[in-house]
Amino acid sequence: MNPTEIIRKKRSGDKLNRTEIEFFIQGYINDKVADYQMSAFLMAVYFQKMDFEETTTFTDIMLNSGVVVDLSEIPGIKVDKHSTGGVGDKVSLILAPMVAACGVPVPMISGRGLGHTGGTLDKLESIPGFRTDLSLDEYKKVIAEIGIVMIGQTAEIAPADKKMYALRDVTGTVESIPLISGSIMSKKLAEGIDALVLDVKTGRGAFMQSEADAIELAKTLIAVGNKFGKKTIGFLTDMSQPLGYAVGNWLEVVECIECMQGKNVPDLMEVTYVLGGAMVMLGGKAGTIEEGISKCKDILQAGKAMDKFNELVRRQGGDISFITNPEKYPKSKYTIGVKSTSKGYIHNIDALEVGFIGIMLGAGRMKVDDIIDPKAGIRLMKKVGDSVKADDTLAIIQTDKKEILETAANRLEKAICVATEPCAPSPLIRAMINEKGVFPWHGCV
Repeated sequence: MNPTEIIRKKRSGDKLNRTEIEFFIQGYINDKVADYQMSAFLMAVYFQKMDFEETTTFTDIMLNSGVVVDLSEIPGIKVDKHSTGGVGDKVSLILAPMVAACGVPVPMISGRGLGHTGGTLDKLESIPGFRTDLSLDEYKKVIAEIGIVMIGQTAEIAPADKKMYALRDVTGTVESIPLISGSIMSKKLAEGIDALVLDVKTGRGAFMQSEADAIELAKTLIAVGNKFGKKTIGFLTDMSQPLGYAVGNWLEVVECIECMQGKNVPDLMEVTYVLGGAMVMLGGKAGTIEEGISKCKDILQAGKAMDKFNELVRRQGGDISFITNPEKYPKSKYTIGVKSTSKGYIHNIDALEVGFIGIMLGAGRMKVDDIIDPKAGIRLMKKVGDSVKADDTLAIIQTDKKEILETAANRLEKAICVATEPCAPSPLIRAMINEKGVFPWHGCV
């Protein structure tokens, strides 16, 4: 058996057995399979896919390539959330402390930005001093002490995925259901959770742009989670326009702080409350999702989510003064407004294009080793459905890169479509999905 044979077999559309998948993944971990061979394998899987048995085998091998954390000594039902990625998707920074303040332990191992989407780790690391590189012993200690912990993948957690994750980002193999499923679930199953809530994005700014593909991904993730004994449910949510108004790491942290202090950003908070309600329900602190939503609202409005976030920042080494006084954060060298050239209504904001413009500004990575500028990004001043007048500011760009300012502004202006007729944004929560099927979401927030 050699790597080339396995690549050829999958390239031809044949099913791989456990021995072959394990040989390839272990070989990659041990540097016996080269990056270029793994890249070819990932592309073969991208085009030829994997069936459910291959996908669960792939997940299991990646899961057991490292340590599976045992949190059974910590009281309570441990629940996490995972989003498949979007533009402006900063939900975790509000959700995790809010749910933890409801009494549900939230152990969260997150990833970095992937493709055009942002990553929770990059947002957290924009807070000066905040440590996402806790050891597993520290991870267990923090969740035991304060009921919440938010870290990155350690060397011990699914090391096969850790090595593959960055490679997928730069080889155009992100949008693959078996690869996404294996990556997400190997980390989530390893972190010590009892239950999981999924936010599966669909629309222009999602990896799965078609609703059918997003539903297939959600069903696969839920089936994998339940097969491994973790109660898993999901929500199909819209990513046609960026979520909230901020795109860029520190800008998104500030928006989350404002929301935890009572500011209402309707689309961001709707997703946050629905996912939070589901987590609180799975965590045994509410009988229904609706009751969980109500508890989450009460906790946030009482300031307890903000208190828990502050506790998390302090406990993981962050400088709390930047949370209490965000204005002291360094400013970008260049700021430019993008203005409307006509009167009308915002008809569309191309989330995918906004994500790519964010990368141009320094808020994301073009290559694995690119350094992110945490203060770079875009502040939207209008959302879909809003009325505008000629010369209104539609968005503000922040960057240290003078040479790309004009290009970025021109691209952003084209990404925001102004029409003469009024329009409404797409429904944000499209469906709830569990092991029984796909159900329209009629809940209210």
